[in-house]
Amino acid sequence: MSLEKYAEKRDFTKTAEPKAGKSKDKDQLRFVIQKHDATRLHYDFRLEMEGVLKSWAVPKGPSTDPKTKRLAMMVEDHPYDYRLFEGLIPKGEYGGGTVIVWDEGTYEPIEEIEGKKAQEKHLLKQLNEGSLKIKLHGEKLEGEYALVKTHGMGENGWLLIKHKDDFASDKDITKKDKSVLSGKTIESMEKTGEKVWQHGHEEDVDEEPEKESKKKLQAEKLEDDVGESTPTETIDIEATLKKAPKAKIPTGMKPMLATLVDKPFDDPDWVYEIKWDGYRALAFINKGEVQLLSRNNKSFNEKYYPITQLLESWKINAVIDGEILVSNDKGVSNFGALQNWRSEADGELMLYVFDLLWYEGKNLIDLPLTQRQAILKEVLPTDDDRIRLSQVFTANGLEFFAAAEKAGLEGIMAKKANSPYLADNRSKDWLKVKINKRQEVVIGGFTKNDGTAKQFSSLLLGVYENGRFQYVGKVGTGFSDKLQKEMMAQFKPLIIEKTPFESEPDVNKPSRFRPNPPKAKATWLKPELVCEVSFAEVTSDGVFRHPSFQGMRDDKKAKDVVRETEVHTDEVIEEDVNPQKETKAEKHDLVKAPKESTKRTLLNPKEETQVKKICGHDLKFTNLSKVYWPEDGITKRDMFNYYYQVAEYILPYLKDRPQSLNRFPGGIHGPSFYQKDVRGKSPDWVKTFPYTTSDGEDKDYLVGHDEATLLWMASLGCIEMNPWFSRVQSPDNPDYCVIDLDPDKNTFDQVIEAALEVKNVLDAIDVPSYCKTSGSTGMHIYIPLEAKYDYDQSQMFARLIVNIVHKQIPDYTSLERMIKNRHGKMYLDFLQNRPGATIAGPYSLRPKPGATISMPLHWDEVKPGLTMKHFTIHNSIARLKKEGDLFKGVLGEGIDLEKTIKKARSIFQP
Repeated sequence: MSLEKYAEKRDFTKTAEPKAGKSKDKDQLRFVIQKHDATRLHYDFRLEMEGVLKSWAVPKGPSTDPKTKRLAMMVEDHPYDYRLFEGLIPKGEYGGGTVIVWDEGTYEPIEEIEGKKAQEKHLLKQLNEGSLKIKLHGEKLEGEYALVKTHGMGENGWLLIKHKDDFASDKDITKKDKSVLSGKTIESMEKTGEKVWQHGHEEDVDEEPEKESKKKLQAEKLEDDVGESTPTETIDIEATLKKAPKAKIPTGMKPMLATLVDKPFDDPDWVYEIKWDGYRALAFINKGEVQLLSRNNKSFNEKYYPITQLLESWKINAVIDGEILVSNDKGVSNFGALQNWRSEADGELMLYVFDLLWYEGKNLIDLPLTQRQAILKEVLPTDDDRIRLSQVFTANGLEFFAAAEKAGLEGIMAKKANSPYLADNRSKDWLKVKINKRQEVVIGGFTKNDGTAKQFSSLLLGVYENGRFQYVGKVGTGFSDKLQKEMMAQFKPLIIEKTPFESEPDVNKPSRFRPNPPKAKATWLKPELVCEVSFAEVTSDGVFRHPSFQGMRDDKKAKDVVRETEVHTDEVIEEDVNPQKETKAEKHDLVKAPKESTKRTLLNPKEETQVKKICGHDLKFTNLSKVYWPEDGITKRDMFNYYYQVAEYILPYLKDRPQSLNRFPGGIHGPSFYQKDVRGKSPDWVKTFPYTTSDGEDKDYLVGHDEATLLWMASLGCIEMNPWFSRVQSPDNPDYCVIDLDPDKNTFDQVIEAALEVKNVLDAIDVPSYCKTSGSTGMHIYIPLEAKYDYDQSQMFARLIVNIVHKQIPDYTSLERMIKNRHGKMYLDFLQNRPGATIAGPYSLRPKPGATISMPLHWDEVKPGLTMKHFTIHNSIARLKKEGDLFKGVLGEGIDLEKTIKKARSIFQP
């Protein structure tokens, strides 16, 4: 193996690290673990293989406890002689700091294999497969270990796991902190003043500390406590961008939001960030023009003009997601200072950037988070310290939370490393854990106590619950006299005579903390102004206890302010990390998902009626034991739990699309009916789309939006989800063209043969295609159009394709619309491509025995032996967790229809 990467990172005139080396031991393989105090303390785990040391950085060090899985990031190969290197690497050089040999010895495969060369060949095969199983014989570590490549931490993410054997222990082995060569600790090695090779000759190490070149925010100092930030995923950025779909710069996009959970957690498939205490902002930079928008699409251009001016100077075109905040001269961020910021005299504005959504004509939102962050790190201009890359941490989530709490921060963010960007969605792929309880609230009035000289004594606060404005308490602390005057100027135009709250609060009600409160007079306000408060807890009647005013918020509409309720972390996170590495062959076998899903559920297994808050709305679920699939004993409760679990996968195909509600209130064998008009029949928060049908009827279609909408549809008995092919933004232009294979007396193997024939035709004209089972008897094949063409053009293209396919397999296919004219042959349906037509969407349940799913497939899964029963309510979530969303390309770059049709005619109609 080449040591080029190792050599490129080092100047050997300045560092004493070895350049090469070769093992003289013909019988045994060597390993070494070096404790390395560089920018961050970590352990370097190195295995002799191919004449070099294969190396992993283990931030927390090895563990002898099988229950503890340590993250290990693979780094560049090191020369063999590095295994005995310890001492000081000069500051300013790569890896500058102190190194000791913490453990050293021999190792071998767990399997009994004779001979060093045979062992090495076996281990290299395991390394390439991503599951390396070894037995260590060191002075500190003994016994069996596994290095397993993990998903979610990029190409270089692995786990170091101790196997259960006689050497397993729950004791912390890293407390044995001395070198096995010199007997020195890291601290004693640093104090020896040993000479190192630099400037071409031996010199004493300069112990004078470096001066900080940049002021650090308090939050950034967390790095000193929790370890190094995540190594950026190693990707070919140019190739990744080339494959990303082309797209114009988006407009009107709103940011992806996080779900609030009740406690921190640790999981190697998640990354951790600081929860910044500022204003969320999306920046749209295109050809020198900048739009800096709040999370509610309100312009920040003028208010935070220094950031806008910096972005205007950029030479790139991009859409970035970040947080605006203010720091004082001590590097501490302050939300109140941000809210009152008027000019540079009020503090230094900063923008911390943590995501990249669009770059130079490429849509990046479907890329995994770690890939978007890798590209962001590469392209983000760094010439001005006021715009910074928000660091991502590899730290243990529990330790990171503790360090953030110690630093006095608002909280932390946890993000699934492989998550796409779901704009305008509150996703469970991003979680926030707050250290101090805080809540956005709407000001519904203020009080003034008798005899006070202040502008007001307290603010009367509320939130919206089911469209009703509910009182949540009052706050009387956190205001300066200057701030009160400014706020009173905002209040005066909003004064009204009657209370805006659902029930008028008693502003003179005594409490156990104030049994004799001063007499106060309430003044009511239109509920339009939003502020933020911190508080100790919420009482049983929903009132905040000990609230403190934090600042006004003008980045969110009052109507959007609902009570934020913590979700139990354990319901969101799967605790077990699956260390098994799937091989390429396994991935594309017919079906390899477990028979049962072990994911979280929405509804408990006992109560017949339950009310749950979903996306801020209370949803009532009734008759939960009612059997919907009698042959299989599957209930309404099971259906709700499935849609709750699959929401993150199905919602991209429902969002902004009118829905045809196919209702089965009595289960799959009971009466069913379609409902397309929800006018006056849906909650206020449900989005609708007014539409005049071809027969002149005016209807309000329900529009897919979020998890609450999905579950409300399910509560109506909608076993299956039937979205339009187009979105409300472009109702006459479908996002995709669909070819529906509808069998009659055909076998499913013939359906598979027809699907493969469709693919052959599309491949011949370079058209991408995506297939899924219908969940009933047929298959659906989707072709991305990107809403560039109308339904007539889409149908014309589908007709062209099915005509070609029919000529290839005329014996058992038909283009006849009337069933009686098909004579038992399979219908190649192109007429689905029309306004208002629907078919079961991807990941939708079907009202069929077995509770089958309309499941997207790899094309190499489409082969004889495939059946609908392979994908059911029982195993589909497990499959999705393994395979991910195979259908996302359907919503990507559309084909060039004119060029495609010309090519099709030139090939198939010469």
